[in-house]
Amino acid sequence: MTIYIDPPDWPGHGRMWSHMISDTSFEELHAAAAEIGAPPYAFDGDHYDIPSHRYADAVAAGAVEIGSKELVRLLTAAGLRRPKRRPAPSA
Repeated sequence: MTIYIDPPDWPGHGRMWSHMISDTSFEELHAAAAEIGAPPYAFDGDHYDIPSHRYADAVAAGAVEIGSKELVRLLTAAGLRRPKRRPAPSA
């Protein structure tokens, strides 16, 4: 039962972002996110998007720092990876 976070290397909306996951359950993930004050809308299907200024908060709360590829591997191995939403094909 561990929470993981990758480095804030993902640009978007004028800032850099990390992804926070659980290797056990979404319940554990939601609890960890609430503990650091991440809003529910930051949940993106199988992870939380965490802005770079909150990265240290997540680590201080116990999130383990890992690389992005390892994060995806752990999420998939836990059976919690959800496929990306694809846009509907245009006519």
